[in-house]
Amino acid sequence: MRKQIYYILLCLVLVLTGCSTAARLKKADRKYENGEYFAASEIYRKNNSKISTSKQRKLKAAVNFKLAECYYNTNNYAKAANTYTSAIRYRCNDSIAYLHLAKSQLVIGKLKDARRNFEIYLDSYPDSYEAQQGILSVDSAKALAAKFTRYQVTLAKEFNSRKNSDFSPVFMGADAESIVFTSNRTKSKNKKINNPITGVPNNDIYTARKNNSGKWEEVELLEGAVNSEEDEGVVSFSADGKTMYFSRCLGNMPAGQIYQSSRSGGEWTEPTLIQLFADTTITVGHPAISPDGSKMYFVSDAEGGFGGKDIWVAVNEGGKWTVLENLGSAINTSGNEMFPCVRQDGALFFSSDGHEGFGGLDIYMAVQDSTGAWVVENMYSPINSSGDDFGITFNSDNSMGYFSSNRGQRKPIDKIYSFELPALVYAIEGRVFDDKGDALGETTIRLVGDNGENVKMRTKKDGTYRINLTLNTKYVMLASHRGYLNASHQFNTNDLIDSKLFENDFTLTSLSRPVKMDNVFYEFGKWTLTADSEAGLQGLIKILTDNPNIAIELSAHTDMVGNDANNKELSQKRAQSVVDYLIKAGIDKGRLTPKGYGETKPVLVSEELAEQYKLFLKKGDVLTPEFIEGLTAEQQEICNQINRRTEFKVIKTTYNLY
Repeated sequence: MRKQIYYILLCLVLVLTGCSTAARLKKADRKYENGEYFAASEIYRKNNSKISTSKQRKLKAAVNFKLAECYYNTNNYAKAANTYTSAIRYRCNDSIAYLHLAKSQLVIGKLKDARRNFEIYLDSYPDSYEAQQGILSVDSAKALAAKFTRYQVTLAKEFNSRKNSDFSPVFMGADAESIVFTSNRTKSKNKKINNPITGVPNNDIYTARKNNSGKWEEVELLEGAVNSEEDEGVVSFSADGKTMYFSRCLGNMPAGQIYQSSRSGGEWTEPTLIQLFADTTITVGHPAISPDGSKMYFVSDAEGGFGGKDIWVAVNEGGKWTVLENLGSAINTSGNEMFPCVRQDGALFFSSDGHEGFGGLDIYMAVQDSTGAWVVENMYSPINSSGDDFGITFNSDNSMGYFSSNRGQRKPIDKIYSFELPALVYAIEGRVFDDKGDALGETTIRLVGDNGENVKMRTKKDGTYRINLTLNTKYVMLASHRGYLNASHQFNTNDLIDSKLFENDFTLTSLSRPVKMDNVFYEFGKWTLTADSEAGLQGLIKILTDNPNIAIELSAHTDMVGNDANNKELSQKRAQSVVDYLIKAGIDKGRLTPKGYGETKPVLVSEELAEQYKLFLKKGDVLTPEFIEGLTAEQQEICNQINRRTEFKVIKTTYNLY
């Protein structure tokens, strides 16, 4: 009898527990249908474990699917991916689970799994644009990442709170001295309660201003009557900064509306509703005013769109916003297009999870071509990431701005980032040396461009110089110094994409002493030039070309090996070989005098040679046969090699001048 009582009580408990769970799930379903995703997810999550996997598999699948949808709609993609996987394992019969699972996996970087689930969804819906674009995004992930732009992105610590979301920054005026953004931080004077849709406090509008030093001051609530207990959202300003447009969601309703407020004194007036659609259940939000104030771009889920949220435009006629128009398939997809922004030059920026991208929301730029058609381009890395990137704003010259992103966040928290497009810089710099390697300060540098540029400057005392350049220009440079031959350099800045610093050092040849040609070689015991001499000979041709009024003596020297007559004949023929080469290259014969000295002009040891061979040579030594014969065999060979040389010296600087 006692066992029967226990059994009856146990059954009663199970029945009551089942009824209680069922009642709570019905409550969750109501919140889910109302779009209260966070509130619904909390109930689903707490009751999920109470559903029998074996006896209530269908219910288990349905609850996991709805829980995953709650995570997906509150941008918690990691939890969404895990929960969609569970729903599918329990044989969820809603194929959208595969699409949303794939999109979640794309955001968190599980590309291989994402591609497989996009393909599964395409098997059932082969025309799905979202799935097709998803596969393109997976396949082009590496290619997209490689398209790294010149933008420099940095976390804007001056605006961000520690644990709350801060997003959608916008400059209040053209001077970019004040910024406004949206945040769910709890600094508001209004009582903050967690929103049942997002699970976090409602958003308010905040502002910061630059001080006299150009630094951002402390973030404050926007002055006036704009903020309320409701959920305030994305902001846009008229060009003069005196009229503000912003989103607001009332109560627990996911459908938002757009409001307008004016600046009166130092505060913003009580906002008034802008009625865009007669049906107030249609969501509108994310206003973006064109620079001339004639158009308002906004986001809506109104009928006549392409699925999800689309970007629309309204026209200002006599102070009223009319002629509502969807921007069309070039902009809008079956995914979500949101957070429009119109730059001063008329370019439209928006975020989308429907176009090919990195995953999540990416920021895109759209411009109209000559026919009025929109041409859309991804902003690429580092503006975009695998997370959600959105809400961009630019300063007046488009060189910098801010945007928001949840990249790198373990929780779905948005942060504000700054970006800057560094100015392209083209320059050439270098140093001028003499032929002994010493710096030549006060050298005159002349730069002439085919665009009319004509720059003349002097190097610093250490011989250094730097000159800024212009893109797509051909340049000729000339370095000149008293007592030295001129040297030239030619280059161009054509078709450069990034900044570039050209580097060029000049070596100027002395007019007062012979110059050794280190790279002129002959076949052993002969006067035939080798192929290795090409570079040295071309260098001499350039010197003669840069200095068209000089005439030179081209001399060849041998070592002490062999008899004097043979050495002199050999050196003369070697000097003539070089002269013949120069004449063949177009140098006037009258400028060239070949001279063979044999072994009659041994080298006078310079400071450089003395430093190089300091064990047996010192400055001022003359490498005569008598000196060399007193050295070791190895040292003698080194000295003979030094004596074997080809030189030139300037013998005239007025050739063809008179």
